[in-house]
Amino acid sequence: MHGYIDLHCHWIANIDDGAKSVEDGLAMLKGLYSIGFSTVLATPHMKPGMFENDHRILRDAFEAMLPHVREAADVPRVELASEHFLDDIVSTRLIAGEGLAYPPIFATTAQKLKTVLIEFPTHAFPTFTQRKLFELRRAGLSVVIAHPERYQPVWKDDRCLDAFLDAGACLLLDVCAVIGKYGRDAQKAAEKLLEEGAYEAACSDAHRPSDVELTMKAIERLSELTGKEEAERLLKGGPASILGAPRVPS
Repeated sequence: MHGYIDLHCHWIANIDDGAKSVEDGLAMLKGLYSIGFSTVLATPHMKPGMFENDHRILRDAFEAMLPHVREAADVPRVELASEHFLDDIVSTRLIAGEGLAYPPIFATTAQKLKTVLIEFPTHAFPTFTQRKLFELRRAGLSVVIAHPERYQPVWKDDRCLDAFLDAGACLLLDVCAVIGKYGRDAQKAAEKLLEEGAYEAACSDAHRPSDVELTMKAIERLSELTGKEEAERLLKGGPASILGAPRVPS
């Protein structure tokens, strides 16, 4: 089956902790295509102090990979965004229009859609988080929160996400959490959030070719947990709506 949309993947070579070579990046894309992904978004890190990437560096790296992708067979459509670490530097860039929002590839020309993928420290949400989310929203940016099940505050009480959801953010599941890739606490949090219907979409967050097999197993587990219809929504309809497609009433 094809038509899945991967909103979060690190297949661009030598730009962060993802693919280490062009060959690895292409192997990831081919593998994801083989298990059903027709569109894969590159979301390299923008994380000052660890990955000193800005939007220009990331665009250049994406453009350098494109000739290799175009020459390859059996690969998905590729697009570029970024995983933004929400600190003062990156939030200032986002508000100034210097981040990398998701491309509104399914939006009509009349829509002004700007949606950004953000991440937090795993051990705690910074005290300024709600204020930053408000500032982003005031700047016309919608927020997708990457892998909430991997944040330790969520392990203790997932109601800590309520304020973010009230601020208009939506949640993106790293699907491999449901098979324990990140430990039992993250798996339990993912399962609970799935039960609550809290996620808008699911992704691979693949960093290396070996992650493809894990993603395939995780999708099978996701279908067992939620049923095939909901799994399809998380892998197709939800991601498409984030990229501008009209929402289908449930």
